[in-house]
Amino acid sequence: EILLQILVPFIGGQLCRPLVTPFLKRYAEPTKFVDRASIVLVVYAAFSEGVRNGIWSIVSAWQVVAVAVIATVLVIVMLALTWWSARRLGFNRADAIAIQFCGTKKSLATGLPMATVLFGGSVVGLIVLPLMIFHQIQLILCSWLATRYSRTHDAVDAA
Repeated sequence: EILLQILVPFIGGQLCRPLVTPFLKRYAEPTKFVDRASIVLVVYAAFSEGVRNGIWSIVSAWQVVAVAVIATVLVIVMLALTWWSARRLGFNRADAIAIQFCGTKKSLATGLPMATVLFGGSVVGLIVLPLMIFHQIQLILCSWLATRYSRTHDAVDAA
């Protein structure tokens, strides 16, 4: 099932890429909207599944806070480790930034189908909760970093 839900669409997308690239470039803004809306729908579906399965009656507020703190620490450690590794390996600043952002990504769009296939049933909502929290923290921290990097890049360009 994982093969059908993740690998087959990925391969299909790669094979279609030469055919659809001109269309996607022509309609870049609507494509970005559809891409972002798809991620929002995946998060919403995962959250809804958790609510439907009564996850909030199983998990206390303190447990959610603990997961959020652990996820925040994990994201920060991975951001620091990928930045340090990239710079240590001799990559320039632009490449190090790309490595940092790519090296910390764990996709909810991929993790949710895998959790559904591997665990199934009502337990999926509980298993996906840390992934949803991690994903949101990752988005927040990476958005903050991107803004910071953009400002420092603009300051360097102005000088």
